[in-house]
Amino acid sequence: MGDKSRNPCPYGENCTRKNPKHFMECTHPQTQTTGESSSKRGFPSSSSDSGTVEKKVKYAPSTSEIMHDAATVSTKSHKNKEMSPAHQVALAEKCTKYRYYMSRVHHSIDSSFNEGSSLTLHNVINGTQGNLIDSCWFSYMYDLNWIRQQFKPEDRNKPMTVVEGLQGSSRIELLEQRNNYTNIKVIQAQFSIPYGVHHTKMAILRYDKGIRIMITTANLIPLDWFHKSQALWCSPLCPLGNADSETNFKADLIEYLEAYKSPILRDWASTLSKYDMSKCKVFLIASVPGRHKQEKKFSFGHLKLRKVLEQHGPKASAATWPVIGQFSSIGRLGADPSNWLTGEFLISLSTTLKSNARNKPALRLIYPTVEDVRTSLEGYQAGGSLPFSQLQYNGQPYIRSLMHKWKSECRGRTRAAPHIKSYLRLSPNNAIPWFLMTSSNLSKAAWGMAEKEDSQLMIRSYELGVLFLPKMFDTDSFVYDPTFADPKAFPVPFDLPPTQYSSDDEIWIVDKSYRDKKDSVGDYWH
Repeated sequence: MGDKSRNPCPYGENCTRKNPKHFMECTHPQTQTTGESSSKRGFPSSSSDSGTVEKKVKYAPSTSEIMHDAATVSTKSHKNKEMSPAHQVALAEKCTKYRYYMSRVHHSIDSSFNEGSSLTLHNVINGTQGNLIDSCWFSYMYDLNWIRQQFKPEDRNKPMTVVEGLQGSSRIELLEQRNNYTNIKVIQAQFSIPYGVHHTKMAILRYDKGIRIMITTANLIPLDWFHKSQALWCSPLCPLGNADSETNFKADLIEYLEAYKSPILRDWASTLSKYDMSKCKVFLIASVPGRHKQEKKFSFGHLKLRKVLEQHGPKASAATWPVIGQFSSIGRLGADPSNWLTGEFLISLSTTLKSNARNKPALRLIYPTVEDVRTSLEGYQAGGSLPFSQLQYNGQPYIRSLMHKWKSECRGRTRAAPHIKSYLRLSPNNAIPWFLMTSSNLSKAAWGMAEKEDSQLMIRSYELGVLFLPKMFDTDSFVYDPTFADPKAFPVPFDLPPTQYSSDDEIWIVDKSYRDKKDSVGDYWH
């Protein structure tokens, strides 16, 4: 359908619709407004978690971008190098072992970096033997029409629960989509503290032969799954049974669901209690809005991570190893880094086994430079998913000295802009004592902050992640090996050690104009 056969969108530049059918029926101006975590159409327009800005960019989504097959979107981009067959097999084996994958990048990447080591949402839903009964979905953003396309036709009308935390026009848009389908229930997450977001990204899929959990960094919209560096963990198919894993995965997931105080999610929690999750070898690290006191403060946020590392983490010999954090958004961390970033937060991430020592090793943060964004597959448009504003930067300029570039040659995704969030420690000889994949960006809202002389942890947002510890996989350590040939290699999604910004590198700031150079698709950012 060409533009001449479509009517102009009645909402003009203010359009926030995300229904693919809408883009097939209407044309749009060459500008659009961006929001919290992406410049893609349909994202909410505000979030305290990452600092909202409004930005107009040259962009008109084509039908191929919005619909299922995005393989032809960026024909101007060259392909990455190929991966050797041995490298490809080794990587696929590691991804299968840890059940940790990256999303499939649909263009400008050699297929060897996808095969065996990446999954699509369609793979996740339909890759399990058994007949689907129902499902429950958690995300910051949804495209219900696209999600339904990922199911087999015979499963598209199976019962489906959607958990969201949207407000205003974004929620109205979601409910309008839901009204097209009688099988979808929508639950609005409640916030006990203002300015939080529902940032968790998870699916619970129940089949006649068992239940499967997926936890990911990708929103449930197509552009998150096609063009960016995202990660996902998928549980094995868990059969009926009462067992839990050594990591207490089932108990922690039930606790998380019950924290919503929703009758429907309590029913899902009850359902989960009937399944054997003994093979879920990861620790759940969740955040739930509230002021958590006494022992409950160790159930969520960075204090939950601190508790697990104190019980199962690296030995004290690792105390000086640097902590590496990689994320797609930066919150307001305070004028002095010791107030939170290199204070309570770094203390939690640097915790060692059976130690109350307050270690403060080096902190290395990975966040794209302007050049990283400009040369990405999406060009400057990718920067809409990296919403660090000039105002935020001005309030914490020290962040620049901690920054390192995004680079992912080992996974062929240097030019696939990161929406992934990862945290780890790295020894001088590339040992990795733990690795965390999570929805939590670098913010107090996501991780929590101590209050009242450390007697309580205040969290604003819903978040969810999984922690990988070597002992749960019968080894003493993970290792970074870019060829993945080492038996202890973990499928890290980016290159290590990270490369620090040079004096010429600029941190990407979303509300600045970049007009001196065109990006990889021939546009400017203004």
